Amino acid sequence: MHNITIGTGTCGVSAGAGKVLEKFEKVIAARELNREARVLETGCMGMCYAEVLVEVQSGTDGIKHLYGSMTPDRVERLIDEHVLGGKPVDEWVVLTDYGVGSEKSFVERQERIVLRNCGHVDPMSIDAYIAAGGYRAIEKVLREMTPEQVIEEMIASGLRGRGGAGFPTGRKWKFARDAPGESKYVLCNADEGDPGAFMDRSVLEGDPHSVLEGMLIGAYAVGAQAGVIYCRAEYPRAIVRLQNAIAQATEKGYLGAKVCGSKFAFTLKIKEGAGAFVCGEETALIASIEGERGTPRVRPPYPAVRGLWGKPTNINNVETYANIPWIIDNGADAYAAKGTEDSRGTKVFAMAGKVKRTGLVEVPMGITINQIVFDICDGIAGDRKFKAVQMGGPSGGCIPASLGDTPIDYQKINATGAIMGSGGMIVVDEGTCMVELARFFLEFTQNESCGKCTSCRVGTLRMLEILERIVVGEGQEGDLEMLEVLGEQIKSTSQCGLGQTAPNPVLTTLRYFREEYETHIRDGRCPAHECPRLVDYVIDQKSCNGCTACATACEADAISGVRDEVHVIDTEKCTKCGKCLTICTVEAIYRN
Repeated sequence: MHNITIGTGTCGVSAGAGKVLEKFEKVIAARELNREARVLETGCMGMCYAEVLVEVQSGTDGIKHLYGSMTPDRVERLIDEHVLGGKPVDEWVVLTDYGVGSEKSFVERQERIVLRNCGHVDPMSIDAYIAAGGYRAIEKVLREMTPEQVIEEMIASGLRGRGGAGFPTGRKWKFARDAPGESKYVLCNADEGDPGAFMDRSVLEGDPHSVLEGMLIGAYAVGAQAGVIYCRAEYPRAIVRLQNAIAQATEKGYLGAKVCGSKFAFTLKIKEGAGAFVCGEETALIASIEGERGTPRVRPPYPAVRGLWGKPTNINNVETYANIPWIIDNGADAYAAKGTEDSRGTKVFAMAGKVKRTGLVEVPMGITINQIVFDICDGIAGDRKFKAVQMGGPSGGCIPASLGDTPIDYQKINATGAIMGSGGMIVVDEGTCMVELARFFLEFTQNESCGKCTSCRVGTLRMLEILERIVVGEGQEGDLEMLEVLGEQIKSTSQCGLGQTAPNPVLTTLRYFREEYETHIRDGRCPAHECPRLVDYVIDQKSCNGCTACATACEADAISGVRDEVHVIDTEKCTKCGKCLTICTVEAIYRN
């Protein structure tokens, strides 16, 4: 019996995994091959750039071959040659479990703890999770450890919260444990709102039981009886798999009145968020669960003392909880041995932007930015020049290529002016305008500001207005100094983490790419040729085939020429709308 496992995370489905799955099931049924093969589903395997991914495990020797870029029309050949003929289709194989394949370098530097089961287990099956060692940690905790011992184990591991702030997990749990009150809560922050981030979504879709088990251990440690997973409604596949996991765990006795037959009781439910970025902040998240408008609350008191419904509450994100069972199973020392002195363990990153291999990676702390970009993700798409990474989401900052040897470590990343954040890493190349990039992220955070405090509500708007002037060539002397003054004031006077970090993209790009700002203002030119109002559109005389498509589309009548002859753009008439660039099928038009 061959196991054919298809990655049906959101990335796989968007690439066509549903059709591939349907074709496999149809062919196997039509040819009566149910004794030779069975089709299984799993979550994201990490290689999002190679979706659709299909793994075939031999029924004789158990060897696994991972196929990339699968399509329905490849299914029958794979069944004939690999499943029935016993010979893998080598040109489609991207990796084998014995370390051979075109994508070997993508995985060999990774170290999977959080993603240990993603792509390997059926996320809809609690039995698959248990077979992989699941729920062994909570059984050990209830049988052998006191709550205080669990907290000490977390402190010894050095695990820091993976939601962005990086606060030591064990200390956070201790605060909630020591807070007076018989009724306590644990919450899971799955409100992943950073553009380009999909770490939490992939874990929830691929291994939901690991998050549940982590929450169970956390609840036992702090003395909580109930928990809530706050998951954004835009993650429907994650929510379905979470609902299924909660139902299965309840049926198996891992949730409910007597967890694993002990005196410990814990119930869990899901709260769907409406997509407000600010609800990723702890107190805003609590307000949303309580049915209030999602705005941050003044701290102190902190949630560990006065949180959900006024009770002591512990909040961690998805990635943090997914680490917990592994630490209990393998010991704090094993976890602390990975990473750096300041940043223990591993970190999951969602790689997006201009790298050749986009997807999900988990690496030991201490690895450098360059090692991730070039060794794991195979460098920049189109072999263009690496320019920077935007790290930490819209509240993070831009780290230039000149600092590519910076280790992934909380203190060292903070020293660059950026933050680790929850793990989004957007890579940009030489064709990216850093002024426009800063404007884009500030526009996002300004729109997502809850408006409660003046410094964030008004300050980010004033900064955005300046940036919007600069990218259209209307910047003024003194604008850069004003951006710096406003940015520092907003950081120091905003109430919550959104406002305190919102200026980071602007301040870091000013720090490392100031000359781009100055060129926009003083020369009225965009060095990256990206800002539409600051470039000229030119027709390459050698490439133009005279099809007239650009002239027809130009509403300003700025393009002249007759069919089958080279066309010309009148820069005086051109409104720089960019329609000609997008409509040209032979790529004869470029920005100058």
